[in-house]
Amino acid sequence: MSKQALIIPSMLLAFAVGLAACGGGELSLTEYMEQVDAAATTAGERGEELVADAAEMGDVAPSQLQAFLERSLGELRVPLQETVDELTPPDQLADLHERLWGWHAELIAVETTLASRVGGTEDTEAGWTALSDSPEMLAYRTTIAKGKQLCNGFQAELDAISDLGGFADAPWMPGELRGVVETALGCQWFPDHPEDIYRYPAP
Repeated sequence: MSKQALIIPSMLLAFAVGLAACGGGELSLTEYMEQVDAAATTAGERGEELVADAAEMGDVAPSQLQAFLERSLGELRVPLQETVDELTPPDQLADLHERLWGWHAELIAVETTLASRVGGTEDTEAGWTALSDSPEMLAYRTTIAKGKQLCNGFQAELDAISDLGGFADAPWMPGELRGVVETALGCQWFPDHPEDIYRYPAP
């Protein structure tokens, strides 16, 4: 598998540091916004490190792909989820926050299973084809597609909250929050065709 197959999924790691914040009671909208803004900066830094490492690879062996997935889990996704589980968002964003991070928890489970499956893959055409067609890979692609849908629907979610008066005390919030969260979530890095992530042979 070529290094390009790692680049796009690694960009999704920006999602893995999306709304990190310290726990300690419900946050106000402004506090929540500040936490998201800080998380976006962290996301950029960590994502760039992983992308740079992936870019240095040549053809990727199964062991390297497994190590990459395990690194994304160990360094980003799992610690982040533990942090987010301690965060209480403002009431206006509670439902959206729960769905976004419910998805993230699902991704952790699916990616963990995929990493284990990759570990048993032979570095042959038959091995990569079997991995590409495996139930574990299908679950991973399906979960990424769901995340892309959530990301793409973020503006509609904000509009709905605004219509209910959720941002009445902070009319500037939707525009600012959208820009920062989209950066933090790495919305621009979701592939056009999630069904083709780690597809072998490449379409």
